[in-house]
Amino acid sequence: MKTTLFAVAFVVALSLSAVAANTKKPVYSIHRAGSTGEGAPIVDSPTPKPPSLCNPCLFYGGDLNPSDIDAIGMSDENTLLIVGGGSTYGSVHIPNGVTAQVFGIIFNIQADAAFDPQTASYDIRTGVTDGNGGTSIASGSGTTVVQATGRNFLGLNEYSVAVSWSTPVTLTTGQYWFNLTPQCLNTLDGSCSAFRQFVSNTTQHTNNVHGSWQPREEMFLNSSFFGLTYADWCDSLFGLTASQCTAMSFALRGTE
Repeated sequence: MKTTLFAVAFVVALSLSAVAANTKKPVYSIHRAGSTGEGAPIVDSPTPKPPSLCNPCLFYGGDLNPSDIDAIGMSDENTLLIVGGGSTYGSVHIPNGVTAQVFGIIFNIQADAAFDPQTASYDIRTGVTDGNGGTSIASGSGTTVVQATGRNFLGLNEYSVAVSWSTPVTLTTGQYWFNLTPQCLNTLDGSCSAFRQFVSNTTQHTNNVHGSWQPREEMFLNSSFFGLTYADWCDSLFGLTASQCTAMSFALRGTE
């Protein structure tokens, strides 16, 4: 079944015009051909500079490098174009002896210049494996705060999108998966029918905060539209290289 799904998937390098030309096709990601090497080791940055929305910043995976051959964007969207499109989850492992208080999630999202989501859903899970969503320990939706990062990848601008909540979620030692999906469902907003949304990866982990907390190759796509249940982005059938699917560009507001 999985082979059949991927056989009809278009996983290609897209310009903005190509995205528009393929609005009805199930493109999972935007990327170039990619290298054959492994991703750079994930080490904590000595001079971190997370998105300004991550304040205080418990974790940041690092910046997208648009000029890197292994830069990609992964489906993370709920628009009128593809309602229920896809939600990508990234992982953080809280180290031994650390108790974290999390009260916000920030995703670096690629979209066009009309990107203006008013809300986003969020979800925190444990026990996610290929084909299994594990258990949701916190979820909901909230008003978004959006800031442009100044980066552009294959014609798409990148934006930091944040949602916060008032009562912190306490995370003890262990591995957790996080998603934030911008919602663009306003029928009066033409942009909701004209573009797709992708969460960025990070290859050099530049400016990361506790970047080593992100386990390598632990990103999953859950999508009723694509018929995928927590599918591993690093599955060879997606066509991504080890470097492309090493880590995701997202952040957690919180303290330890």
